Amino acid sequence: MTETDARDATTQEESPLLVTKDGPVVILTLNRPDRRNAINRAMRKALKKELWRADGDDDVRVVVITGAGTSFSSGVDLPEALSGPPPRTEGVTPTQVLRGITKPVIAAVNGPCYTGGYELAVNCSFIIASDRAEFADTHAQIGLLNGWGGSAMLPRMVGLPAAIQFILSGEPINGDVAARIGLANEVVEHDELMARTLEIAGKIANGHPGAVQRMLRLLKEGAGTSLAHALGLEAEASATHRSDGADIGARFSKRRSEKS
Repeated sequence: MTETDARDATTQEESPLLVTKDGPVVILTLNRPDRRNAINRAMRKALKKELWRADGDDDVRVVVITGAGTSFSSGVDLPEALSGPPPRTEGVTPTQVLRGITKPVIAAVNGPCYTGGYELAVNCSFIIASDRAEFADTHAQIGLLNGWGGSAMLPRMVGLPAAIQFILSGEPINGDVAARIGLANEVVEHDELMARTLEIAGKIANGHPGAVQRMLRLLKEGAGTSLAHALGLEAEASATHRSDGADIGARFSKRRSEKS
């Protein structure tokens, strides 16, 4: 795994977001460990920029987001947000970008993942959690509302009753509970988090890039719709997708040889 050059004339150590590559996988690391990776203006700007950059790069197949140090993210940097222009004045949010890009994004949640950090994670394609992960949403407890899609995304992941309890109580849940209710896909030992996440990312990256992106779009657009509508979307996608028979045959043969 190689580290990229620093962005915007800052060193990687100083940047609020570290950017590294592992082949076709870009890893974005929230990098304010002394503030539990609180998401400030600079981090929001960097996240949007790097997500857009990854989406436009044909060599990038998957994006991974994780946190430096012991936390994933404690949420938006509230002291900064209360003392200056609110985040809503910054244009599109990082989570709007996450929902809009065509590449799969995996949240590798390595520790506490609270409030705005939780909203960031649930807008990724899916979550792999460390056994040190902890999830909570404190918006309602301190008098705020979700603004990054948390109240829309969570019920679709865990069901309405679990979402109501999680969002209104502010009570933290650990990785095991998150996996049980469907918030996280897997919970793994902390030291294995990145290895497992990159293993999954690598398998996705090995897929046909056009088919992976079209299937991701199909899954997103069909989620929450009626069965009839989702089937219609699938039929339309199948009818318009252009495939290469030789490439399909080569990929099929390769998979068979790998399994034998």
